[in-house]
Amino acid sequence: MNHKELDPHNHTHHSGMDSNAMAAKATLHCLVGCMIGELLGVTIGTHLGFPAIGTVTLAFILSFLSGYTVSTVPLMRAGLVFGKALRLVFAADTLSILSMVVADSILMMSLPGAMDKDLSHPIYWLSRSLAIIVAFAVAFPVNAYLLKRGKGHALTHHYHHMDK
Repeated sequence: MNHKELDPHNHTHHSGMDSNAMAAKATLHCLVGCMIGELLGVTIGTHLGFPAIGTVTLAFILSFLSGYTVSTVPLMRAGLVFGKALRLVFAADTLSILSMVVADSILMMSLPGAMDKDLSHPIYWLSRSLAIIVAFAVAFPVNAYLLKRGKGHALTHHYHHMDK
């Protein structure tokens, strides 16, 4: 066993992945959950004619709800009770989701017309695509930082392999 395998903050030995690959995987996992809520919130808000701040607020809330759900369900499948799974997810995913939602919201509020279009308008899909890319780019270094310190996705990583 080498010194990297003994280092409690080195998580590459868990799956054979280097820390950047693990950060990318954690970011993609978080992005899926976050974007479900984001897409629902923006779609509902724009279709119901909410003001931009109302739409962003709804998307923000739904991003956290869906992000936490996407992360909690696999932990429960791995045998954790709901309360413990949710506490781990709060600790593991909050900063990642927050960075994604803030980046997404700023971008969507900054792009002229992005909050005024519905699903049939190309600017909606262009702005959503750009927002997803920006959210990933902002959250990746957050996840990499957390993983290197044994935080974030590192707190739940081994549970994700127990349900397979």
